Amino acid sequence: MTGKFITVEGIEGVGKTTNMEYLQQLIMAAGKELVVTREPGGTPLGEAIRTLLLDPAYKGMDPDCELQLMFAARAEHLDKVIKPTIEAGRWVLCDRFTDATYAYQGGGRGLDMEKIAILEQLVQGDFRPDLTLLLDVPVEVGLARAGNRSAPDRFEQEQVEFFERVRRAYLEMAATHNDRYRVIDASQPLENVQRQLDTVIKTIL
Repeated sequence: MTGKFITVEGIEGVGKTTNMEYLQQLIMAAGKELVVTREPGGTPLGEAIRTLLLDPAYKGMDPDCELQLMFAARAEHLDKVIKPTIEAGRWVLCDRFTDATYAYQGGGRGLDMEKIAILEQLVQGDFRPDLTLLLDVPVEVGLARAGNRSAPDRFEQEQVEFFERVRRAYLEMAATHNDRYRVIDASQPLENVQRQLDTVIKTIL
């Protein structure tokens, strides 16, 4: 028996942290063993790479360097956490995965999507999430929410236009991969957002 791999995606300020906690409660209440993790990160090496990627001191990092660091962290994450967990019959709930690379490095930075696809195939083979939840809000709403948090990291310091491109890339992927994507209107009150999540999770449970 194998477990399920669920990813949660979205730009800054969509409420991923709050709703990841809610999803964790839903899945565990259904009797599933669950590992909650994040990207970049999820392993000691991945977390070290995350620190480099988010540190504002590295503003201006070459986009190809950024891209390859993302996949380096992902390769370790898949090998040490994600695949062994799923093969053991447990579920994995992950805060962002490869779709974030298409959105941020492809959409946001303007890197060639085919280059990302080559790295995806190299690192993952045919492995993909069973379900991707895209928490979607207009960029101005997300950035206003994110602005009320701690000091901005290297990505959060980007301009509005960057996040518009990221959001557009996410929505295009959701339309292309509608077999595994579910778009959640995260601009609504929290109880309405979580009602949407309830409906989607019940289908996979």
